[in-house]
Amino acid sequence: MTVPPAAPPVCDGDLIARSRSDPEVFAVLFDRYSAMLYRYVSRRLGPETAEDVVGETFLVAFSRRHRYDVARPDARPWLFGIATKLVARQHRTEGARYRALRRSPVDGPVDGPADRVAAGVTASAARPLLLEALDGLARRDRDVLLLVAWGDLTYEEVASALDIPVGTVRSRLNRARRKVRAVLGDSNPMNEGA
Repeated sequence: MTVPPAAPPVCDGDLIARSRSDPEVFAVLFDRYSAMLYRYVSRRLGPETAEDVVGETFLVAFSRRHRYDVARPDARPWLFGIATKLVARQHRTEGARYRALRRSPVDGPVDGPADRVAAGVTASAARPLLLEALDGLARRDRDVLLLVAWGDLTYEEVASALDIPVGTVRSRLNRARRKVRAVLGDSNPMNEGA
């Protein structure tokens, strides 16, 4: 007996279009992206605030779904853009989180292969400096850096999320990376020889 191939997943633009007449369809976007958004926001603001911000992100997106360009098949940049704007409202919380993490003890190495443990110890030792560097970045540069690093968005997706040109994404990312490297003493904590 041959099993028929699974239907391809419905693109986000189609889901949003359908949600305009059937609001319950919007829940599929929550199922697809809430965990990803939670990880991003949690890293920026902490887990105690992340759940609320992610919930608010989807409330804002739901209320604005009639303005979404359904020709855009991927809603991820749109959702990350909303989340980033909500994080910006919490900028004091984000800065306080980085300062508190700098003062907190560094977690010990995790069990695993020797190379991973060595890299983890080196990265853990650099954590206070990295947090200092993040706290010292201009918000717009930090947003771009963290959307790429923690949101795993492409340059084009960051441009869409923040409604800025791709060239601006590149220049902000370059500036942020330079400043972070300078605080880290021009070394990469993930390289063994750093």
